[in-house]
Amino acid sequence: MLVAAAVLLAFTGNVRAEDGYALWMRYAPLQPALAADYRTHLGEVVSPDQTPTQRAAREELVRGLSGLLGRAPRMNTAAIAAPAVVLGTPQSSVLIAPLRKEIEALGDEGYLLRHAHIDGHTVLLVAAPQDIGVLYGVFHLLRLLQTGASLDALEVRESPRLRLRLLNHWDNLDGYVERGYAGRSLWDWQTLPEWRDPRYTDYARANASLGINGTVLNNVNASAQSLAPDYLAKAAALADIFRPYGIRVYLSARFSAPIELGGLTTADPLDPAVQRWWRDKADEIYTRIPDFGGFLVKANSEGQPGPQDYGRSHADGANLLAAALAPHGGVVMWRAFVYAHDVPADRATQAYTEFVGLDGAFLPNVIVQVKNGPIDFQPREPFHPLFGAMPRTPLMMEVQITKEYLGFATHLVYLGPLYEEALQSDTRVRGEGATVAQLLTGIAGVANIGNDRTWSGSHFDQANWYAFGRLAWNPRHPSRDIAADWAAMTFTPSPEVVQPIVEMMMDSREAAVNYMTPLGLHHLMARGHHYGPGPWVDGGPRADWTSVYYHRADRHGIGFDRTAHGSNAVGQYSPEVAAEYEDLARAPEPLLLWFHHVPWDHRMASGRPLWDELVGRYTQGVRQVQGMQATWAGLQGRVDAQRHVQVAAFLSLQRREAQWWRDASVAYFQSVSGRPLPAGETAPPHPLAWYEALQFPSAPGDGR
Repeated sequence: MLVAAAVLLAFTGNVRAEDGYALWMRYAPLQPALAADYRTHLGEVVSPDQTPTQRAAREELVRGLSGLLGRAPRMNTAAIAAPAVVLGTPQSSVLIAPLRKEIEALGDEGYLLRHAHIDGHTVLLVAAPQDIGVLYGVFHLLRLLQTGASLDALEVRESPRLRLRLLNHWDNLDGYVERGYAGRSLWDWQTLPEWRDPRYTDYARANASLGINGTVLNNVNASAQSLAPDYLAKAAALADIFRPYGIRVYLSARFSAPIELGGLTTADPLDPAVQRWWRDKADEIYTRIPDFGGFLVKANSEGQPGPQDYGRSHADGANLLAAALAPHGGVVMWRAFVYAHDVPADRATQAYTEFVGLDGAFLPNVIVQVKNGPIDFQPREPFHPLFGAMPRTPLMMEVQITKEYLGFATHLVYLGPLYEEALQSDTRVRGEGATVAQLLTGIAGVANIGNDRTWSGSHFDQANWYAFGRLAWNPRHPSRDIAADWAAMTFTPSPEVVQPIVEMMMDSREAAVNYMTPLGLHHLMARGHHYGPGPWVDGGPRADWTSVYYHRADRHGIGFDRTAHGSNAVGQYSPEVAAEYEDLARAPEPLLLWFHHVPWDHRMASGRPLWDELVGRYTQGVRQVQGMQATWAGLQGRVDAQRHVQVAAFLSLQRREAQWWRDASVAYFQSVSGRPLPAGETAPPHPLAWYEALQFPSAPGDGR
């Protein structure tokens, strides 16, 4: 009998040079004893191959078993001649048909993995109601093999918790990726639809391995040209590639497209000609892409056109598009990330103010897409108050996978804990236990994928794509366990490697919070490109694009007063949550300065005054990165040299930039507070003016 822990100790690590392209689907050869044990369960593959998805499942299993076990399995389409893994649905396999009632209870995307006795043989079933569930089950089985799990007494029943699990690509038609740090766009619009790069299939495989079932191809700051006939033909080519992997294509739609493409004089959602134009456009799209998912829309935000340009509401705008898509089964994902023309007293309150009164006004196929927090993908935010405040409107949560405010691709910051924190936040709108995850229809992740060979710009940033997909499928899955699976599949299942990597990953987000925005501070990054510290940023076209607007530091204290005595942002939460955030003594310390303007001498949980605690947190963040460096250095020889060298280099860069963040921030806040540094703290090596004068005109993410 296989004992997983003992077998894992036999792993010595795969040290062949790798460039990261294979992601978590490396299928590296297992140790001989483990491979031999698995072969006793997997002597052959019995699988139908009549549909594209059936063939994708069959080919993936063959690819995986060939790499992991060192030889290709025997293949069969119906009969069993040896211990086998049997794939199929009740419709596609007579071997699985007797389980129809049990399997159909799993839902369209669910699957079952378990042993059974058929025709005198012990078989391992990968069974599902639909072909796509079989493919998902194959990837689950391969994950078990890659991580060295025991197949004895295998019993897995899985169904996704969220219906829509999407990536949002902020890719422009010219190949530039907004907030992208992994090269240019994966989509080569110039050569589509004729050239269908094999990398598109690998992208689909990676997403299917996580259960991601949709992708928005273009930037929310959309060009109307993405809806023009020539670009629809290109999108249709990608849809053809993705379809066997259960991935539907969506497009960001520019609200003014009827003017820019249709020659109309207005985009007023109540104008009959505008309504007709969108109906005709939807018909055209579905002629080319029969399973088109729908539109993502950014409207009346950051200068984008929208219904408010015509005195209409967000519901009027969303319903215009929803009515055009409804006959085809499409949805509209209408983003709640909005800016008022006039700077509000508190940017954190605006989305709630604009949307909560529209609850129940949207058509059934409209989903309001809400960022995880009320500002903008900060290292830490409270959950968005719209979650729980719109019970009659389907909601999606939007998170960033690309790390716009978290060190781009070069800082090791594992986002699994951030996603987990947001998903498991208790809104208390129905008493205890009403978590954000329980209120969601779907989740969208702003992709970190580009044409870089690593896909994401660094090896560890792949983990954020992976964690997003796993949590989209099951928001209750512990992010630590997800990190362990990713590390085992990406590097080696050896516990001597996996355990220290997981500790690095689980500490990394808190380290970044400490050296960037501790204790609830937020939006302290440099203007525009958001690279590096900028707590001094002030002036410009909008106050709410500055750092001083958010931290409000002065001689007396620091933090944004969002209590009833300030902006009253706390009043947008349920009474129980609001009472906690309102009370200085009860507010969680990680969010203290988000909700309160706190005196510098306020006594913290550590017993230290706030000023000492703040400086200490900045220093702690630097030390945490130093600890990550030491841990990674100890893995030299256990991880292939090619990847080890690059990760070590990036950690060195992160260490230098964490120190920069600490020194610049301490220098600035000391200049405001007028307080001496706490005992034992080192003074910044340069005066504040030196940090303020630094310029980065070529920083990625904002310029071209």
